[in-house]
Amino acid sequence: MDHTHNGHSHAHGHSHHHSHSAGKNRSRLGVVLILTTVYMFAEAAGGIYTNSLALLSDAGHMLTDVAALGLAIIAIWICKRPHNPRKTYGYYRLEILAALVNGVALVVISLAIFYEAYKRLHAPPEVHSVPMIFIALGGLLVNIASIVILHESQQENLNVRGAFIHVIADALGAVGAIIAGILMLTNSWYWADPVLSILTAALILYGSWQLVRDSVNVLLESTPSHLNYAEVKEALLRVKAVHDVHDLHIWTITSGSEALSAHIIVSEPQTPNNEILERVKGLLKHDFGIDHTTIQLEMPGLKEEEIHH
Repeated sequence: MDHTHNGHSHAHGHSHHHSHSAGKNRSRLGVVLILTTVYMFAEAAGGIYTNSLALLSDAGHMLTDVAALGLAIIAIWICKRPHNPRKTYGYYRLEILAALVNGVALVVISLAIFYEAYKRLHAPPEVHSVPMIFIALGGLLVNIASIVILHESQQENLNVRGAFIHVIADALGAVGAIIAGILMLTNSWYWADPVLSILTAALILYGSWQLVRDSVNVLLESTPSHLNYAEVKEALLRVKAVHDVHDLHIWTITSGSEALSAHIIVSEPQTPNNEILERVKGLLKHDFGIDHTTIQLEMPGLKEEEIHH
């Protein structure tokens, strides 16, 4: 009886921590969303006025930022809904789905910029470079503010990290637009505009590919990238009274929340089960930060088919 109560308080503490950081993440994302939306319109208008693809591609990228931030905020909000008998893990995975949708949208946008830049390389149009430089500078300042606001949250949350990657690539896009503007102003090198747009698109593509890969890994229940499967198994085998470990699974429920299930064959049947469970759970929490565990203890000598039977 005592044992189940212990596990229950564990889970409760974890969810409390999750909701606290979720609230903090949501308010930070909200501030960045407002900043980005306002500047996106300014940059799009500026891109049309100055005829700059670098500005337009940066505004297009800001549009994906707005979508990314909006999705991230909605996902955090939905994730707070309690779990129910049909959705026993609650809605945590929506956060990962949002990150995946974001990543795919970014890939599409970067391909669109590549195509437009390719067309422009053959006949670069003239660009009003002075207003372009000032508009891009304003965009860069907005991005720097956003990076500072999101920096802490992105380390603990895949969804916020998606938004953070957007903002960083955006800042690089603004730097590219400034460089292109200066080259056009000083040397009339109008090809600089599409060339720097291509660089922006390549950065977007790189960041989004990582995001897609990480999200897909979570959805495929892969072992979390920061945990070493063999290391976890070896650590379990070193626990006193543990003879063998099989059917070991480690997966991610949502960012910062890992789960593990395993069948453990006991080498000392005389040791009380709850004592072995306490050791195993303590080790997993202390050494690997894994809170959500399902451990099945089995007596030695049982044949494999009897166990599964």
